[in-house]
Amino acid sequence: MPDVTKQKMQQIAQMWNARGKGLITHMALEIEEVSNDGVQVRMPFNPEFCVDSDQTLLHGGILTALLDSVFGLANFVAIEGVSTMATLDLRVDYLRPAHSKADVIVRAHCFRQTRHIAFNAGSIWFDGHENAEIARGTASFALTRGDASLFDAMTKGKAS
Repeated sequence: MPDVTKQKMQQIAQMWNARGKGLITHMALEIEEVSNDGVQVRMPFNPEFCVDSDQTLLHGGILTALLDSVFGLANFVAIEGVSTMATLDLRVDYLRPAHSKADVIVRAHCFRQTRHIAFNAGSIWFDGHENAEIARGTASFALTRGDASLFDAMTKGKAS
């Protein structure tokens, strides 16, 4: 994994936040940590993501989308020279019902990469309950490498 400078970490966070669209924007994700060890992101509680009348049970699809997005962020940190990436495989193990009105925290990292594939792992818990994971996931991403990395293109305003 490359050594990530503080400036690059800040650029990655700004770029990721600025380029969010659709559901990811609605999630109002907050990057708490970007380091060589991975990333940590907070999703504030949102009753619109709940499936019960008490508005305490999060829909599993929200957790899946959250993991997928944060895995992408972890790849930005871990991998140099990536032009594009796409999710190949995503597995989520739901460990317990996601009942709470607390913020959701997800931690993810890229644990292995080849020239064309990145492998990620991550876990999700409610704020204040770090020892009680609600879900855990793994993913693999197809990578395309080129002369200009996606990160460089986005920070220079060349990518749409």
